[in-house]
Amino acid sequence: MDLTTLYQKRAQEFEETSKRLRAKYDRLALVRLLVFVAGVVIFFLLFGINAWYAWGFALLFIIAFVRFVMWHFSIAREADYYKRLKVINENEQAYLDGNIEAFNGGEEFIDADHPYTVDLDIFGEHSVFQSINRTVTSIGKQELADYLSHHTDKTEILSRQEAIKELAKKVDWRQHFQAKGADANEEPVYVNRLLNWMKDEPIVLGNKLYTLALYIVPLIMIGVLFIPVDVMPWKYRWIFLLIPGYFLRQTMERIGFMHEKTAKAEEMLSNYSQLIAHIEKENFQSDKLTQLKQLLSTETGTASAQLKKLSRIISQLNVRYNAFALVLELGGLWSMQYTRKLERWKEAQQGNLEKWFEALRQFDALSSTATLHYNRPEWAFPEIVEDTKTVFDGEEIGHPLLHPDTRVDNDLNIPHRGHIKLITGSNMGGKSTFLRSTGLAIVMAMMGAPVCARQFRVPLTQVYTSMRTKDALHESTSSFYAELKRLQFIIKAVENGDNIFFLLDEILKGTNSHDRHTGSKALILQLVKHKGSGLIATHDLELGPLAEQHPNDLENLCFEVEVNGDELAFDYKIKPGVSQSLNATILMKRMGINIP
Repeated sequence: MDLTTLYQKRAQEFEETSKRLRAKYDRLALVRLLVFVAGVVIFFLLFGINAWYAWGFALLFIIAFVRFVMWHFSIAREADYYKRLKVINENEQAYLDGNIEAFNGGEEFIDADHPYTVDLDIFGEHSVFQSINRTVTSIGKQELADYLSHHTDKTEILSRQEAIKELAKKVDWRQHFQAKGADANEEPVYVNRLLNWMKDEPIVLGNKLYTLALYIVPLIMIGVLFIPVDVMPWKYRWIFLLIPGYFLRQTMERIGFMHEKTAKAEEMLSNYSQLIAHIEKENFQSDKLTQLKQLLSTETGTASAQLKKLSRIISQLNVRYNAFALVLELGGLWSMQYTRKLERWKEAQQGNLEKWFEALRQFDALSSTATLHYNRPEWAFPEIVEDTKTVFDGEEIGHPLLHPDTRVDNDLNIPHRGHIKLITGSNMGGKSTFLRSTGLAIVMAMMGAPVCARQFRVPLTQVYTSMRTKDALHESTSSFYAELKRLQFIIKAVENGDNIFFLLDEILKGTNSHDRHTGSKALILQLVKHKGSGLIATHDLELGPLAEQHPNDLENLCFEVEVNGDELAFDYKIKPGVSQSLNATILMKRMGINIP
């Protein structure tokens, strides 16, 4: 069964289950109404016989009815859950057809100063991140962005590869993980505030006076209610409010600051608890997944149970925002009571919360990448070689965002450091796409993901690009000067870095043809001198003879186009040599420019 059919089948099955549960919920809604009416009728009938019987029945009925209502609502939640699973499979089916609109593109991670993410379309609309991203937590989303933005060491790459291969086989586990987190509404700031709170000094815990007050004040306030009126009239009893008032005044400001760090985390923690429980129930074989799961172990119960407990405590502290909070504060020091519970939880779990979040964020990112591997099983996991003399060797490298039915793949071999390919070709011939395909293959190899290639060998490599340079009005910078700054950035990286691979597209395009040729030639020779490796796409055919002068360091490749009258035929296959075909005149004529 192909993947499209599989996703269609799963979506249909989940939809049928959701509809069945929704129909059951609707039927029980009528039953719930009838049961409630029957309970009221029985209460009044019993009340006419014996009041005690009636109130006894009412108590039992309310308990049973509440449980029935909760069970009824759980059916609706389950129906919604299966509907989310249906949507997940429909989204994957759309992905296979080339539509990735359902997934978040990570626009917040766009950084114009990054060595490669902007030029390679890593983030944003129709980006690599959008095609991979299936994360359901803000921390998992950040982790996936980090995978794509930063290289790591060989050990970590290989451990991620094994984890991704294992998770790819767990289709049900991955999709249920997505479904459990699909409705999460959280921001990274909630996580950061919570982790900062873990480092704060306690407010109530450890203070003997405050701890004593938590027991004594409620007893005093209850006792006040039973003082005989002839001993103390009601109008004088307000004096006892000064006791809780004193403690509230002493602690409210600090508790308020503390509460700001935890208040928004209630729903987030409840969601994280479900996701972590899903991880805890599964068995894993790869070293990385096993080690990550071990981070969730604790001597005080499961991590999921502890997060659920923390969520409940925060929800109770949130009651201080309620309209009746003043009664609870004066009657029993509500905020102090639950602040102490929070601090006791923090004391017991000190150091654990950060570990639990680390495990969850990596499971989330790895599960997303595993979905990519499952959807594109023909993509290769690269071999990470130790020999730094080899830059890389790839067969059938393609662009991961292009549909397999229309994508054209190419081979590329960089035999040693300091080797540069000069790529010439006509407009729309495929030069820029080839540069991006190569860069993305390296980036995805460095994050531990499969790459869009039949085979790929690469050492640890850092990618630097100069393909899209724009003027910066806020800095009064022209596009040409912006490009010069970018090239300076790359030159320094080549001079100082180890295994730098650069991608340059139409360098120095913001100046006249003479300066462009002179500057491009000087730049290429400087990069050769410092053992820089990379691809340079250019329309400057006069740079071709440089390869004859430096045969070990430079090689000419090109993309050609077949011209038949006013018709152009592109094959997008890279070939040796300097391009001989020109198509700009034909394209300009098509756009209405009258060229003699």
